[in-house]
Amino acid sequence: MKQLRHRIRSVGLLLCALFLLLGAYGAYSLTNYGSRWFSTSANSWLRGAKQDVIPGDVYDVNGVLLAGSAVTETEDGWTATRRYHDSADVRRAVVHVLGDAAGRVSNGVETFMAQALYGFDQGMAERMNDYLSGARRKGDSLTLTIDSGLCAYILNKVEALSASGAPPRGAVVVMNWKTGAVLAEMSFPTFDPLAGGGEGEPYFNRAVQGRYAPGSTFKTVTAAAVLSDPALSGRSYTCTGALSAQDQEGTVREIHDAGSVSAQGTLVSHGQIDLRRAFLVSCNNTFASAALQLTDAKLRRQAMAFGFEENFLFRDIVVENSSYPDTDRTEWAVAMTGIGQSGLLATPMHLCLIAAAVANDGVMMEPALVRQAIASDGRLRRELVPQAARRAIADADVAALLKEYMADVVNAEGGTGHQAAVAGARVCGKTGSAEVDGQENTNALFIGFIDDPDTPVALSVVLEDMGSGGSCAAPLAHDIFEYILQNGREML
Repeated sequence: MKQLRHRIRSVGLLLCALFLLLGAYGAYSLTNYGSRWFSTSANSWLRGAKQDVIPGDVYDVNGVLLAGSAVTETEDGWTATRRYHDSADVRRAVVHVLGDAAGRVSNGVETFMAQALYGFDQGMAERMNDYLSGARRKGDSLTLTIDSGLCAYILNKVEALSASGAPPRGAVVVMNWKTGAVLAEMSFPTFDPLAGGGEGEPYFNRAVQGRYAPGSTFKTVTAAAVLSDPALSGRSYTCTGALSAQDQEGTVREIHDAGSVSAQGTLVSHGQIDLRRAFLVSCNNTFASAALQLTDAKLRRQAMAFGFEENFLFRDIVVENSSYPDTDRTEWAVAMTGIGQSGLLATPMHLCLIAAAVANDGVMMEPALVRQAIASDGRLRRELVPQAARRAIADADVAALLKEYMADVVNAEGGTGHQAAVAGARVCGKTGSAEVDGQENTNALFIGFIDDPDTPVALSVVLEDMGSGGSCAAPLAHDIFEYILQNGREML
């Protein structure tokens, strides 16, 4: 009998522990995933509850009304119809970050912020007061961090890049590298929320859902790994124009630089070269060799410090996870990873966060979209509080060296990103030209920032099938930086 009682107590304690564990997991899930669950299209209760609330207005950082509501009296009561900005360019420029009333854009402000916009953040006293007074419930109004003028400018610049007339595809993200405030989050092709879509998956938000091979922009990560390793940081390399490595079939394959074959058909090499010069000219041989010397395990650890393989749980934005290839790989795969290929995938938002972290002495800030939430009675319910994303990508001294490397890419002779340079500003950056499996064309990329605490702007540009990052993405970065310097300091 005594043994039976002991077993019953043990089972009881185990059940209590499991119950507590379940409660702790529930609290964790509610804290981290609550807004995601609440705003999901599967929440049928939310769809019904919205009918009794006038959604709050949405403004850009300068107070420009992006979304409001028109109330119409009916025989059965009233209806609220969502209204958007008068300019079609502005509507199309902000539609992926704002979303639309039909919910065609996943996790736009209109859906992801439904808890605030439809008044579900209100306390019982507020709801009771509205009920007793007979007033129609109205949700909180949101002021976002984005600048609609900047977004419309970027829209026109990107659409002008298409020589064929077909809508370009890609994404642009611009943010304040000190606070994480997102100034632009744009996906192409876009669409007018009043008219609907078109070709090229316009409802898909490539800025936060699109996962791209980062190409040579990943050399920022590889360089950080080398600079963090005392055994490798001072080493020089020999570029012969081709580096050989075995793939999984045992076949020896060669890695070349883009455009490394001369008009005479011979390989162009960089010869003896150090890491800083290799970064400036984007030498594939050097970074493939560095990856092999580092080993896959060390490169993976550095990539994870930069946010690869992390489940991003941000307050205002849902971002797909960036991925690093599986372990136990061939030397060819590891070498290709060092230059930003071989299964690496990153979102444009994450690439912008990487550039911003380098600018911010190695500290990656959480991206933020909501500057203020104002209750229907005028009270300030929420205000942007900058928050680190719980990681430092590298030591501050390594981040400082990366900043110098990126400054060379834009400002030093022979740098691949010289077309991003802006007079009167110290622009730092890294170009990328990423091959797409099964396609002849390459994606053009650029990540960079203005190295000035008074103009703390970072960005990423990804343009699908547009070729060289230096010749296509870098000039667009130049235009965006110049626009902000001339017109947009108040947005910061």
